[in-house]
Amino acid sequence: MWMESFVDYFVINGGKRLRGTVEVSGAKNAALPILAATLLCEGEVVLHGMPDLADVRTMERLLNNLGATNTREPGGTVRVKVEDEMNCHADYDLVRQMRASICVLGPLLAKRRQARVSLPGGCAIGDRPVNLHVQGLMGLGGDAELVSGDIVMKAKALTGTELFLGGPFGSTVTGTANILMAATLAKGRTVIESAACEPEVTDLANFLNACGAQITGHGSPRITIDGVEQLHGCEYTIIPDRIEAGSFLMAGAITNGEVRLRNCRLEHLLAVVDRLRHIGVSVERDGDEVVVASARRLEPVEVTSQPYPGFPTDLQAQIMTLLCLADGNSIITEKIYPDRFMHVAELGRLGAKLRKEGPTVIVEGVKRLVGAQVMASDLRASAALVLAGLIAKGETRINRVYHIDRGYEKFERKLMALGAEIERRTESSTDD
Repeated sequence: MWMESFVDYFVINGGKRLRGTVEVSGAKNAALPILAATLLCEGEVVLHGMPDLADVRTMERLLNNLGATNTREPGGTVRVKVEDEMNCHADYDLVRQMRASICVLGPLLAKRRQARVSLPGGCAIGDRPVNLHVQGLMGLGGDAELVSGDIVMKAKALTGTELFLGGPFGSTVTGTANILMAATLAKGRTVIESAACEPEVTDLANFLNACGAQITGHGSPRITIDGVEQLHGCEYTIIPDRIEAGSFLMAGAITNGEVRLRNCRLEHLLAVVDRLRHIGVSVERDGDEVVVASARRLEPVEVTSQPYPGFPTDLQAQIMTLLCLADGNSIITEKIYPDRFMHVAELGRLGAKLRKEGPTVIVEGVKRLVGAQVMASDLRASAALVLAGLIAKGETRINRVYHIDRGYEKFERKLMALGAEIERRTESSTDD
């Protein structure tokens, strides 16, 4: 059968120094679990700072299917209210689009006493991190089985307990979020040991507390939740996206520009700022803004991705691109997702000299990158290729930019406002 579809791609003419001010959007990785948490609430929830992203739209559609209404207002405000609690099935058509869909598992089980959620991305229960979600919810009193590719859980009631959520690659962020949400309506006290400390988990806990939950210790590896009878609606503002902020810091640095960031919490990026300063990048506060500028000579460094407050895995690809232009050899080690190096081959097409050895990449600095056609493989790799295109000589074409739309709001528009020569184009493709 012949079908015509349309795909977007970016064309970048590199070599422009970025200058100006950019507003950082709300955090995608905080917005998604907070949206899922609205399933726990009685009454309307008003969320400010909600980024307009493909993943957020997917979560909103998933909430619609689960009986919630949501309306989006200008300026990033979303109103959510649960109207019908009959449906407990998050089906494959939506869940397959986004791993964070698993975050509805805990709220559905806690509020509706049953949940059926398709395995996200086709992964199995035994793989990280879904097994930790299920084990934690079983510890609270849920029964679980795998039926036709769905996780099916039921519980007559949830009861607080002590849980350990550490895994072979550190604490699970979405697993912590799922258990945290479910425990708010469990009877008694729940203690999560080896909880994720990421700011997005803290933001979720702060939101739940604003809805009437009793959570303490969030932001540390030990979180305590005293269950309550019910949660109510509230008005809440989502934190800024530290990954987007870090990406713009590196965009300013790689183009030898001067970029000012508004709505940026530098305290969430201390490990990133530490590495950037070692490279030769200036990152300073100026009132309510953060200013980035770089020296012409960049120093090589060692970078190891770690759970928060360590260097975030979601900025590993971007700093690799920056270090492609450093004067010497850098070493990047990935300890969260050891195989997260699909951007290495594409950066090589632009002239980067990279050698992968297990979970480590050795980056040999080069004088310049040269434009070419490349393909985005995932969200953060996409951002890394855009950074490379900003500095590459000539024209760079980046295909599959729908990955970028999942996590960066109006990315090319923000870069254009800073002086980048970047354009989104659309072409038709046919499938038989």
